[in-house]
Amino acid sequence: MYLKRLLPYLKLYRKKLIIGFIVIAFSAVFTNLIPFVLSKAIDEIKNHAEGTSLLNYALLTVGFAAISGVFLYLTRQMIIIASREIENDLRNDFLKHILFQDQQYFHFHSTGDIMALATNDISAVRNFLGPGIMYTAETLINFTIAVSLMISFNFQLAVIAVIPIPFISYLVYRIGKSINYKFEKVQQQFSELTTRAQENLSGVKVVKAYVREQSETESFRKLSVDYMNKNLELAKVQSFSFPMMLLLTGFSAVIVLYFGGNKIINGELTIGELTAFIIYLGLLTWPIISLGWIINLTQRAEASMKRLCEVFDNKPSINDPVKVDTVLAVNNKNITGNIEFSNVNFRYHPNFPYVLKNINFKINAGETIGIIGHTGSGKSTFVNLISRLFDVEEGEILVDGKNIKQYELNKLRLAIAYVPQETFLFSDTIENNIAYAEKSFDKEKVVEAAKISQIYKDVDNFPRRFETILGERGINLSGGQKQRTSIARAILSDPRILILDDAFSAVDTYTEEEILTGLNGVMKGRTTLLISHRISTLKNSNRIIVFKDGSIAEEGTHESLIQKEGIYADIYFKQLLEDELRDLD
Repeated sequence: MYLKRLLPYLKLYRKKLIIGFIVIAFSAVFTNLIPFVLSKAIDEIKNHAEGTSLLNYALLTVGFAAISGVFLYLTRQMIIIASREIENDLRNDFLKHILFQDQQYFHFHSTGDIMALATNDISAVRNFLGPGIMYTAETLINFTIAVSLMISFNFQLAVIAVIPIPFISYLVYRIGKSINYKFEKVQQQFSELTTRAQENLSGVKVVKAYVREQSETESFRKLSVDYMNKNLELAKVQSFSFPMMLLLTGFSAVIVLYFGGNKIINGELTIGELTAFIIYLGLLTWPIISLGWIINLTQRAEASMKRLCEVFDNKPSINDPVKVDTVLAVNNKNITGNIEFSNVNFRYHPNFPYVLKNINFKINAGETIGIIGHTGSGKSTFVNLISRLFDVEEGEILVDGKNIKQYELNKLRLAIAYVPQETFLFSDTIENNIAYAEKSFDKEKVVEAAKISQIYKDVDNFPRRFETILGERGINLSGGQKQRTSIARAILSDPRILILDDAFSAVDTYTEEEILTGLNGVMKGRTTLLISHRISTLKNSNRIIVFKDGSIAEEGTHESLIQKEGIYADIYFKQLLEDELRDLD
């Protein structure tokens, strides 16, 4: 059922597949002519044939074998290559679909599971599309031609020869069901194994810091043993099918020898024809055995395609509107940056408590808004909602007076630059990481953005400067350098709305001051939201809002909030005291 979803991919390469089926037919014809020629040659030998006649039969046999080989080569060139191209399309479509999923999807699906789908499962589908389709066609065509030629020799003996085939088909059906079930278990275990490996490699610093190498190795070993055991269970079922099919085909050969021998004695069959029968049975042995292998591939592909379809059928909850009321230019100049939260309540799941409660707040275009609050108070969720990483169900968020759900998603996000708490850098050059949001960029602008974010001085000391290749997640940079690189990336994208979510947490106060000084020119005329735990970061903002338990507890300028002697003032005086104690040290 799930394999039907591959029909659109097969249609794209139908020309190659049709040519592949045609050359399979030609290959099968010439392969099956060889026993026919040999039967005639053996009967000629019995009748004391001349050397010239035997030479002709020998040349025919070699010629047919060579032609069959050429067609077999062309078969693989057509069908196997088509399967590889479909695999490529399927893998690209899979990644595209994953990247377009909303943020919530990744809360419930591990990276390891997604990696297993992109590797093992897609490979299992490819094996069905390539060898599976090719050997199915070969089996059907070879079987049809071989049985037809066997009937031309002796109908009764041909019927006797194919008696075991229904039993083989039933055996394959029963074994196939078991293979499908066990292969699903193998793939699920592989996902767990991949997840553990990915987590250990990504979190290797934590593993080493807490001396958990031995423990993690042991945990991985147990998962590997489980994976091995599930594969062994699958292998036991598969290993049973091939000997049984060989036994049944061997039984068929014995029957043919017995009844065929009697027919030779009675003069109903020649020695050459019986020889051809035996060779045809040999030619049918692989197709019959491959039938079990094909069923195995099909069952594996069905199980894998089921898992892949679960991903393809998952539609992101955050989409473009059916009717786009607001059309924005790609350069983002149409958005001015007015933002309004109107009666917004938000929770990540219906069973979870509300993270934001009754948020009503308006931000004017070009304003710099400081955001502060204790950990878990809702600050990051507040800014994530602006770029529709999550959607609100209660209340609405307006940008330039229109609900953000009315905007084309890509164009809304193009107008926003977001530097998250946890920075992510790609395994690429520093230059390409800074210019990540730009399809084409001016190197001078990259340098300018690097200078504003205060990463330029560090990069200038690297041997290859901006061409320095970063390791996984920018492992060869410090935390502060990663943050400054991410800030440079946001600056270069020239956004109308700039969001800095605790983007200075890994830099010292002196560097922070330098960055903020450089950002003054960038923030001018842009709507900027600054989240920080440091008062020093926020004090020059036009307004500051203080979050507490998902609600806006206080709002005002730095001076007015200190005069209120509330949460903000309490944080300010504590930080002031900490600074004084640090100076004394």
